[in-house]
Amino acid sequence: TLGAKAAYVGKVKDDQLGRIFANDIRSLGVGFEVPPAPKEAGEEETGRCMVLVTPDGERSMNTYLGVSAALTPEDVDAALMADTKWIYLEGYRFDGFDSQEAFRKAIAATKAAGGKVSITLSDPFCIERHRSLFRQMCIEEVDLLFANEHELVSLYETGTLEEAMEAARKEVELVAVTVGPAGAHILNGAETVHAPAAPMQRVDATGAGDLFAAGFLYGLTQGRDLQTCGTMGCVAAGEVISHIGARPEEDLRKLFSRFGLH
Repeated sequence: TLGAKAAYVGKVKDDQLGRIFANDIRSLGVGFEVPPAPKEAGEEETGRCMVLVTPDGERSMNTYLGVSAALTPEDVDAALMADTKWIYLEGYRFDGFDSQEAFRKAIAATKAAGGKVSITLSDPFCIERHRSLFRQMCIEEVDLLFANEHELVSLYETGTLEEAMEAARKEVELVAVTVGPAGAHILNGAETVHAPAAPMQRVDATGAGDLFAAGFLYGLTQGRDLQTCGTMGCVAAGEVISHIGARPEEDLRKLFSRFGLH
């Protein structure tokens, strides 16, 4: 709803859910041109996730990856990557050799054309499976690291968030760390900017991290300062946690205007 130009790279199957997903995401104005896995290609189906939300707004996810785990370098359009200001890599998709090679192709094509790379760590369990590779990628390739406080502590294996933040700022140019109701810390070299959480009731935390990243990246692509980018991220996250479901129900541009974010 922010109006930025976006595309999605992911794998679905040519089945009912895959067709629904493809139609749905394109209807939102998001480019999605990855060919689906054919019906006869193995037993795996389009991936899906069952999310259980407790009364305190926390959620537990039961995920079936399906053919999403079959993403390969051939699914990455180098020309699309070269036409991109920022790519947003999903840490969950780091499972599997082919997916890691797809990451590398996307990174190389983006950076060769002057674009930048962001990644979200996704989950402490995901970090435990790939910690050394994540660290190497952060040092060598990543321009912007998204993480919540638990993920950052897991990545750097520190006792406190403050120690993890100090380690992260030495390895990555820009770090955005969400801290729940306390908002977010943005690290840029020696500089630290704090963005407060939006004053909204938490009903369902599903999608909070991705919506924070969406608001933050939108701000960056529009040339906003880091304080504004962080606040945009917090407002977008605040909207999505205020109701059941992982997509905004309110026009984010109008919401940004109400918060004085122009």
